[in-house]
Amino acid sequence: MARPMLEVADIFRDHGGGWRQANRGHVSLDQMKVMSAIERCRTAALGGHVAQCENGACGQTHIAYNSCRNRHCPKCQGAAARDWLADREAELLPVGYFHVVFTLPAPIASIAYQNKRVVYDLLMKASAETMITIAADPKHLGAKIGITSVLHTWGSAMTHHPHVHMIVPGGGISPARGEKGGSSTGSKESQKWIACRRNFFLPVRVLSRLFRRLFLEKLVKAHSEGRLNFFGQHTGLSDRSSFDAFLKPLRKSEWVVYAKPPFGGPEAVLAYLARYTHRVAISNRRLLKVDATAITFRVKNYRANGPDRYTTMTLDAHEFIRRFMIHVLPKGLHRIRHYGLFANGNRAANIARARELLGVAAAAGHPENNEPGEVDEPRVLAHPCPSCGGRMIIIEVLAPGCEPRHRETLEGIDSS
Repeated sequence: MARPMLEVADIFRDHGGGWRQANRGHVSLDQMKVMSAIERCRTAALGGHVAQCENGACGQTHIAYNSCRNRHCPKCQGAAARDWLADREAELLPVGYFHVVFTLPAPIASIAYQNKRVVYDLLMKASAETMITIAADPKHLGAKIGITSVLHTWGSAMTHHPHVHMIVPGGGISPARGEKGGSSTGSKESQKWIACRRNFFLPVRVLSRLFRRLFLEKLVKAHSEGRLNFFGQHTGLSDRSSFDAFLKPLRKSEWVVYAKPPFGGPEAVLAYLARYTHRVAISNRRLLKVDATAITFRVKNYRANGPDRYTTMTLDAHEFIRRFMIHVLPKGLHRIRHYGLFANGNRAANIARARELLGVAAAAGHPENNEPGEVDEPRVLAHPCPSCGGRMIIIEVLAPGCEPRHRETLEGIDSS
């Protein structure tokens, strides 16, 4: 019989109470809610259902409890990613896609740690503005581009490392008359798709310099407006002159902007998005060992190659929980955003226009069935019975906290 997978939920249930008590007064309401959601996820506390194979000769029964749907839960992101990717697949353009990463310097990251909502928002806005501005410059691409940005705040060891991953089509739409950068004689009819060079999108050094300037301008503005808070060793940065002195060396240092080689095709883009968009600080698959005091998990050394690239790390249980919880995002902060051609307001029209300029047919939409179903139509799980392949019919709905009347006879169905 296969050994059950270790889960972050198990760590929270075993050690979370002690961690909360040890850090009483220093745990935010958002963090408390995340811990509670993960601990209760897919347990009787959230209710669920019982499904039974409709094949009378089989009759296998499966009990499944509801997911918490919290965006920080390692068990809930698979289904969320699948739904999100289904929409993105219809929006892919038949061009090469590039992967660009913007990273905050360590001193700024320490400020972000104390001002997550403000600084993470500035990071996403400044990086997007940088890409859109340089791409629109005729010296580089001279086109309006589309961007999908994903905020990550962790490194492999769950340390604080805020950065943005961007997925960008390798080209854009030339400006129409009246748009910034458009010619005086141009029109929408004269627009065209401008492709970038085969393995080169935009110069990273130019991106880095503009990103540094734009971000620092926005950060100074936030300080002037009193939107930043400082604690501990940074308390003195509330003073404007001290803050300016703190930023001075950062105005001359190199900020990391990394452009990876282009993806092999639309399928590779989707595979990447599936791994990155709904990722949390650590997945259950990386957990190796949990004992009374410590947790061992896999980590990746991004500076190494070969067999030294992957190793293990062991942390005290309370330190493991602390590292996980520092990546809880403020309520309402969107970590997946779309800019330029992909901005939500005009995304559908812009994608249709791009496809028209590229000479390709519009992507087929998902068929909709508007016919009402029968009132007594049984609820069927998406996954068939792994024993005989028959439909799994829900025969009992479980209220939160209630135990099922039926007995589990079947394992191996993902009913999330």
